[in-house]
Amino acid sequence: MKFRITMKDPDGVGDCIRQAAEESLKAVAGIDDSEREELLETREAKLSEACEKWFEYKEYLCVEIDTDAGTCVVIEQE
Repeated sequence: MKFRITMKDPDGVGDCIRQAAEESLKAVAGIDDSEREELLETREAKLSEACEKWFEYKEYLCVEIDTDAGTCVVIEQE
């Protein structure tokens, strides 16, 4: 049997993207706070764009469960 579940998390996606962007910039040395903030905003935008095919409005995620195959697949947004 196959069925879909849509989950909503209004803050989770954005918070996790921000955290990932911050982590990726920890190794960048020799820049001041304003440069770091600009890089952070750019990195966040790129990560958000990369997630658009799976998350609708940056908060909805749909997965399809197949109990026969024992799988769970993220459904791309149309």
